[in-house]
Amino acid sequence: MTNNPASPMTHIYLDHSATTPVDPRVVDAMLPYLTEQFGNASSLHRYGQAALATLEQSRRTVAGILNARPNEIVFTSGGSESDNLALRGVALATRAQGAQPHLIITPIEHHAILNTAAQLEREFGCAVTRVPVNRHGGVNPDDIARAITPHTILISVMYANNEVGTIEPLSEISKIARARKIIFHTDAVQAGGYLDLDVEKLGVDLMSLGAHKFHGPKGVGVLYVRGGTPLLPMQTGGSHERSRRAGTENIPYIAGFAAALQIAQSERAATNARLLALREELVEAILERVVGAQLTGDPKNRLPGHASFVIPGVIGDEMILGLDLAGIAGSTGSACTAGSAEPSHVLAALGYPAELARGALRLTLGRDNTEAHIARAVEVVADVVGKLRRK
Repeated sequence: MTNNPASPMTHIYLDHSATTPVDPRVVDAMLPYLTEQFGNASSLHRYGQAALATLEQSRRTVAGILNARPNEIVFTSGGSESDNLALRGVALATRAQGAQPHLIITPIEHHAILNTAAQLEREFGCAVTRVPVNRHGGVNPDDIARAITPHTILISVMYANNEVGTIEPLSEISKIARARKIIFHTDAVQAGGYLDLDVEKLGVDLMSLGAHKFHGPKGVGVLYVRGGTPLLPMQTGGSHERSRRAGTENIPYIAGFAAALQIAQSERAATNARLLALREELVEAILERVVGAQLTGDPKNRLPGHASFVIPGVIGDEMILGLDLAGIAGSTGSACTAGSAEPSHVLAALGYPAELARGALRLTLGRDNTEAHIARAVEVVADVVGKLRRK
């Protein structure tokens, strides 16, 4: 990716797990609703009805990709809101019926899950079990089964991890959840552009998605809610989204979400094959050129364009700044915790000591990356790491 306006031919973007550039085709889908087709979907006149038609067509598009019903699609402001609505909505709806909710999550979830679960535990008296993961970040479905109690109402396991790329065995977990009549949620924000989202095959009752991870706009997401799932709305006001999420619908961004998801899923096979080849090239070269570097996450069962490492003898933030000065955009992990003095909670859960975890490096590939970008990135990483170690 060479989209830095200051020096367009020298900057390479390798942080697609943080966000992606908006596809020009998605921009084209959005533009009419930012200008002449500006109506409020709740209005009765022709402007409103045109907006409503776009809203419902977008809902049908998303539902078709997820193998869901249109009335099971709730548009939100993004993945974090969808995660919040899933956990808090189910837990508080169940609590309102007089139950004592127990939730099961993993310690490597996004903070939108971790912090919401912690608040439910701290402020609302919900019980939360955090099932451990293995060295590669994989959760054992048997551990999920052992954690279930008579009060368990929700299991939430992310589809693919944002920091180490590991893909979790959702279908196996869903069989356990369904046998015990427990609601199953997955944060699929990182998986949206790369993995199968068929909710029936996956066996999930709730699924969170965010458009900006698959070349859509920031500020729009989806929560799939299987029919019959108890859900207390977190944002109250009007009867928008079938009274599950109040607020005037953001029609331009919703149209953008639908277009981006359709493009990503229709091109998924070709994109994944290309990214996988580039990723393998990148991983092999980094491990060869950077002494002591270790790949984190599952070596094979991971997102196709995701490469993550721990590199001894350096501090991650210093490494990222050095890479940026040399024209490479990477990260240490989640963009939501960038700049934190604490090592990654994900790497800690995988068993990495804090000193080594502070040397985390994540390079995530996208549609525009090439073999030349990989070669340049490897050279720069090796050079920056060498300079930092000699300080």
